[in-house]
Amino acid sequence: MNLYHSLELLGIADPSGTGWLAVVFTFLLAWLVTWRMIPAVRKFALKVGWADQPNARRLNREPLPNAGGLAIYAGVITAVVVATLLRPIELQSVLAQVQTILLGGSILVLVGFIDDQFGLSSSVRLLIQIVTALLLVANGISIEVTLNTPVDQLLSTLLTVLWVVGITNAINLMDGMDGLVGGVGFITAMSLLAVSAQIPNRAAATLVLAALGGASLGFLRHNFHPSKIIMGDAGAYFFGYVLAATTILGQLQVNTVFTLIPPVLFLLLPVLDTTQVFIRRLMAGKNPLNTPGKDHLHHRLLALGLSQRRAAYTLWAIALVCNFLAMRIQHMTLMQMMVTTISIIFFLGFTVWQRIRSV
Repeated sequence: MNLYHSLELLGIADPSGTGWLAVVFTFLLAWLVTWRMIPAVRKFALKVGWADQPNARRLNREPLPNAGGLAIYAGVITAVVVATLLRPIELQSVLAQVQTILLGGSILVLVGFIDDQFGLSSSVRLLIQIVTALLLVANGISIEVTLNTPVDQLLSTLLTVLWVVGITNAINLMDGMDGLVGGVGFITAMSLLAVSAQIPNRAAATLVLAALGGASLGFLRHNFHPSKIIMGDAGAYFFGYVLAATTILGQLQVNTVFTLIPPVLFLLLPVLDTTQVFIRRLMAGKNPLNTPGKDHLHHRLLALGLSQRRAAYTLWAIALVCNFLAMRIQHMTLMQMMVTTISIIFFLGFTVWQRIRSV
């Protein structure tokens, strides 16, 4: 079996081209840059006081550097820029989509960083999240409602804003335990990458997801328990925004509620976690966005006696199952699904082994 046929079986849209090599390069470069940058970022963060103090939401018992998101962002941007220079994106619309996602993500990295270090009100954060979601809509990245009614465009905008803002906050709220968001983010990014790689017009999503997947793995090398650094709101906002945007890239058309099942399944774990937290806090008369508490799924697993590592493994497994089902609904073959899943497990296992060995 030759390489061309093997790549075809894996669902590569154009095995004879160099696009898939650019994707591999983007993944590896983002991983390398993030992994190598983290120690320097951590050292500087400790020096200037960029750290999370122990609180009701966090599990750390001493100040923990919270600037890991800056290294993740640098890894993604560096990989995408270099890959684009080495293999120029010919379609202007694809380049515009990449730039739009990275621009919105950049704004949220800045907002998250300011919130990490100085604090911002929940209303300011929400307003800027809405603006970045509208940025996607303005550039043609949206959930397209096709119900043939006069308000289809309005519904499309509202649904897109709700999705992007919701996922951005869901990822941020779930980021309360070592290795959780890094692992779940990697699983989701690589599963979405496997789907987008099959579709020629999803070049923008494929490139950005390769960079995000590599950066999340590089970050996880330093973030698995016991963590040396956390991503902070800057990293969590960036993760959530990019994942939300790439799940709807390619003109997702909604004519029934069932159309939303695939994107929701890819991100079902953070969606369920945040939903149950919101409901519980609202019933208690609290603001869900700025009321810290140990009411997330990982807190419940820890309360059952699981260690942080085992709780992370459990939630990673749930995320992997959800993404496996999502890939199946997206009509991937069993071979494509198995190769993707085994690859995810291998990379996570190798990263965890390297982290534990260095402790």
